[in-house]
Amino acid sequence: MISAMGLPRRAFLLVMAALLGALLWKVMFFVVISRVYFDFPVAQRLFPAFFESPVTFATSYAGVLILLVCLLLVRRKRTRQRLVWMALGCTSILCLHQGSYNDATFTTAWWALVWCAWFSGRIDDPVLFLMPRAARLSRAIVAMILLGGAVGKWTPEYWSGQVLYEIYFVDRDFWAFNILRTSYDADTLRAIATWYSRLVIVIESVCGLTLWALPSRIAAVVGVAVCGAMVLSSNLYLVSVLLSLMGLAAVGLLPVAEPLVRGSGVAPGSGGRS
Repeated sequence: MISAMGLPRRAFLLVMAALLGALLWKVMFFVVISRVYFDFPVAQRLFPAFFESPVTFATSYAGVLILLVCLLLVRRKRTRQRLVWMALGCTSILCLHQGSYNDATFTTAWWALVWCAWFSGRIDDPVLFLMPRAARLSRAIVAMILLGGAVGKWTPEYWSGQVLYEIYFVDRDFWAFNILRTSYDADTLRAIATWYSRLVIVIESVCGLTLWALPSRIAAVVGVAVCGAMVLSSNLYLVSVLLSLMGLAAVGLLPVAEPLVRGSGVAPGSGGRS
């Protein structure tokens, strides 16, 4: 059992580690994209110059990585709060920049950092009051993002399976789709794609509508399992998108130890039994 005194810090470090892992997962991709933007600048009237600049893109990405590493090490509450807000600012820029606004990696990281900003300001609150609220907020965020993903897929093209068939089943080099292509003919593969797509839509919809209301431990297990299953059945690129959500969901798995009443040797609510 994790001690009550160390539980909030461990919850915070859990989400920080997940965030850092998510952003590091695609570091080589972002290095390549940065080089492309430096070599071939793209201008659109929709984006101000600041949000088109490759310097902004590279600096914000490097900045949030450095800040997350620092957040794993610092112990002072005020310093932690400042660093979290700075990391949230860098991620907000990435969510608006031309080179990264359409990358769900930064969207999920942004919401995880919103949770961290809220949590860091309350980390000294009583554990039995703080941790249930933290777990409730974390599963509400996970549910909202899953529901958003489901809403975007409630279209005829997704329900028929055509979109995911073209993205994954035709030529995606991933173990699951490689096995399916070698095991079934084209017509059967297309039918599998239809039911695969519908299953994804239903699971995301059900989780999005119900995860926030489930008991903490159950919601945590379901959230981590669903996100993990998405990675294992789709592609490893999704690790950068879903690892932040898995860290948030896992907050509900942390055991909350009731502190002893001073001088009594018993926990509150035990009725004095030893």
